[in-house]
Amino acid sequence: MPAPHVIAAVLWAVILGFAGGILTEIGPWYRNLKKPAWQPPDWLFGPAWTVILGLAAWAAVLAWNGATDETGRMTVVALFATNFVFHFLWSPLFFTRRRPDWALIEVPFLWGSVLALTIGLRDFSVLASWLIVPYLAWVSFAACLNVVIVRLNAPFGRELAPA
Repeated sequence: MPAPHVIAAVLWAVILGFAGGILTEIGPWYRNLKKPAWQPPDWLFGPAWTVILGLAAWAAVLAWNGATDETGRMTVVALFATNFVFHFLWSPLFFTRRRPDWALIEVPFLWGSVLALTIGLRDFSVLASWLIVPYLAWVSFAACLNVVIVRLNAPFGRELAPA
């Protein structure tokens, strides 16, 4: 039987991946948004998030194992719990509420939580810190994409009157 911290790390990744998939509706509203030519194809996002969240779960296990006391382990938990909240919020804002502008306001909190993981895990495992770098790069890229989508499609939050 895997150790409880391994199960927790896997659950963290699976819940975030599953929730992101469920809350990401690629329907007519999304398809009709103007997007930059450099946006990756829609099919790439699922595999990218699977790899990124898998690496982050591995980082969680390494950091937990590298923590030498309860304070260190609680730091690891706090870093991942904070990231969980900010990661979870983005998809419902963008896709469910159809508010890329609100999602963009949330992005610095998500990005900051990933940066905090990158920096904070280094005290417990240098490899764990490096395993978060793809997550930071992908969220940085997604933030740029979010900015451009907002610029190309604003204003949001009101239905346009029929012509």
